[in-house]
Amino acid sequence: MSFDKTDIREQIVVAASNIFNKFGFRKATMDEIAQSMGKGKSSIYYYFASKEEIYEAVVEREAEQLRREVVRSISQAVDAKDKLRNYVLTRMKTFRRVSNFYFAVRTEVVSHLDSIDRIRKKYDIEEIQLLQKILEEGVNKKIFRVEDAELTAIAIVTALKGLEIPLFWTKKRKNPEGQMEELLNVLFYGIMR
Repeated sequence: MSFDKTDIREQIVVAASNIFNKFGFRKATMDEIAQSMGKGKSSIYYYFASKEEIYEAVVEREAEQLRREVVRSISQAVDAKDKLRNYVLTRMKTFRRVSNFYFAVRTEVVSHLDSIDRIRKKYDIEEIQLLQKILEEGVNKKIFRVEDAELTAIAIVTALKGLEIPLFWTKKRKNPEGQMEELLNVLFYGIMR
């Protein structure tokens, strides 16, 4: 059985993802990535010029996975309220699984990598635009009362980013999914009596 170059690159990205999850970007080595695949380091260099290039491919793959899952969950909803609910829940749950992308978004450790910054910015823009469309649909159908859909989308995305660590990345929280439901209630109904 022969593999084409794309298949082998994908295998390297999957193996590297596991190594980066285990050791982090700085401590992971090309040797560990190669060993996890049962290959020599030189065969990894045939497909990728550096650890940074592999990490970029890993982050890009995880960002695409997150994007696909969010879009899929939104497409299954019938109205803007359900789309917003699905967006928030899927985004937060999926972010837990795509830890390399999460790390790249949240940390300055890889900020020297222009490609990671480009991926972050691209994903942020796409996420705000997606959310803005949901909000505009809800306004048009008289489900939401929003004066500025873009500003509201930015505020929601910013709030979700700020809640990722306290809700999902600390051991103190016992029921993050239940807390997400409470967050959605605040988002939909506010805090006023």
